[in-house]
Amino acid sequence: MSKTFNREPDSSGTAVSNAAVCGRNAVNELLKSGRPVDKILIRSGSKEGPLSVIAAKAISLGIPVVEADKKKLDSYSENHQGVAALVPEREYASLEDIFILAESRGEAPFIVVLDHINDPRNLGAVIRSAECAGVHGVIIPKRNAANLNATASKASAGADAHVPVCKVTNIAAAIDELKERGVWVYSAEAGAGSAYEADMTGPIAVVFGNEGDGVSKLVRDKSDFVISIPMYGKLNSLNVSSAAAIILFEAAKQRNR
Repeated sequence: MSKTFNREPDSSGTAVSNAAVCGRNAVNELLKSGRPVDKILIRSGSKEGPLSVIAAKAISLGIPVVEADKKKLDSYSENHQGVAALVPEREYASLEDIFILAESRGEAPFIVVLDHINDPRNLGAVIRSAECAGVHGVIIPKRNAANLNATASKASAGADAHVPVCKVTNIAAAIDELKERGVWVYSAEAGAGSAYEADMTGPIAVVFGNEGDGVSKLVRDKSDFVISIPMYGKLNSLNVSSAAAIILFEAAKQRNR
């Protein structure tokens, strides 16, 4: 949920860093998640409708609600929909956190690995699908990839408030660690065997690659299986977020029979 950063004065007048979660769905999901929120900014004059519901919920949780003009909200995101939640800088999950969550649910680990996704909207959309499919965590690289900024958070429709996201220095090394812990690794690549025929019922991680280059050769070579979605038209691939939704829900269907 970490987002666009701005400098907000604290009670002593000292500037401190805040992340902004913007958009009605994202802020609603944030309030449901129970994560710390410093304050809610609501567009001035918005006393009725969906924004008033958000304001009432925040007030019931003891979170300050402050009116702000459009210029102020625009400084956090162009697509704020009249509301922004200021939160402390996000602490990313560890790989261990993901395994602990799976164990707490009594489920085999179900993990998504994003191999250098560049577009934050794709990142957010994949996280949204992952949460809806019951994924226990998403792994992203620290460098040369999209981060969980305000755009990604809004695209996730607030799902990033519920799914642990782990940042790693090296995706290939993370794959090695997953395999050492008994996780089967599937890379999604066009032209491979059908995802519909793969067995994804056990402890699995599904890797989705960069929008232009796909999964890197090193990561693909480390994977146990390479899977794809059968294509019936003239094009041979889907947008990464669409492909992720299809494959993750195929896995979810198998895992919930």
